[in-house]
Amino acid sequence: MVKEVVKSSELHLLNEVQFLCFLLEEDGELYATNVFKVREVVHYTDVITKTEGEDNDVVLGFITMRGESIPLLDLKRWLYFNPDSTINNLKEHSIQSNKNLVVICEFSGYTVGLKIHSVKRIIQRNWNDVVTGSEYGFQKNGKVVATTKFDDGKIVQVLDVEKMLSEIFPMIKDYNTLSMQTLEKIYTDKIILLAEDSKSVTKSMQLILEKLGLRYFSFPNGGDLLEYLHKTNDLSSIGAIITDLEMPVISGFEVLKQVKNTPEFKNIPVIINTSMSSESNISMAKSLKADAFITKLKPIEIEFELRKILENTSL
Repeated sequence: MVKEVVKSSELHLLNEVQFLCFLLEEDGELYATNVFKVREVVHYTDVITKTEGEDNDVVLGFITMRGESIPLLDLKRWLYFNPDSTINNLKEHSIQSNKNLVVICEFSGYTVGLKIHSVKRIIQRNWNDVVTGSEYGFQKNGKVVATTKFDDGKIVQVLDVEKMLSEIFPMIKDYNTLSMQTLEKIYTDKIILLAEDSKSVTKSMQLILEKLGLRYFSFPNGGDLLEYLHKTNDLSSIGAIITDLEMPVISGFEVLKQVKNTPEFKNIPVIINTSMSSESNISMAKSLKADAFITKLKPIEIEFELRKILENTSL
């Protein structure tokens, strides 16, 4: 399976993506996550350190990988988890398997283990073939961020793992909320363009921009943002573009390429805002003339880069 993985830089240049497809129950629906959020897939046979209380939580406990303690989550339980309810009967929704097949994921500076039932395989798709989660009626309370199709035409549901983090580990959200309290208004008349497909991340980014006193327009993918750029009659009002990397229709790197290669747009600052902050992605962003590269949902980083770009650039 590892041989199927293409370097992220090669995929970005092609506006393509690879997904690890898996099942949460035998003969069940197909789910997926971006390959570049996956560190490894293992059959875990060692001890699982259980969490306190009843076995009715998304977090099953902690596993140890090469000396590193990693929280283990039952991914199927998360699909039925309601963060707004004090009662979640999740045990009945557990993954039924005698083995602990675990996907070790790294994103947004965190490492988690996701228990799944079985792996199908890795698929490669152009971002034009990836659509928003609601396109086929699959929403699952916003936990499905996008969909695409498997080789046999079956729908593959791409999970919003950033939303999962904020729901299961509210302390992360609380920390970012606390960080937001230190933000100070940026005095500018410029407008920020935000491209982000995750509804939960979009909402959080909007809160940060509002705290900074900035006006913004949000777009669910890079294609819609580029369309706006081509149609607007007032490019001088745009202070910066903040774009995610992995998005349906047109990816963040494709947005960056097109902006910097278009004479009318090339002077608009572009900030890459992503949970996949690998060295290869940072290098690619620099080579494509990104003005900044920040870790997704880090309020202080976002303020620093926007202040650097926007101060002294008011209309």
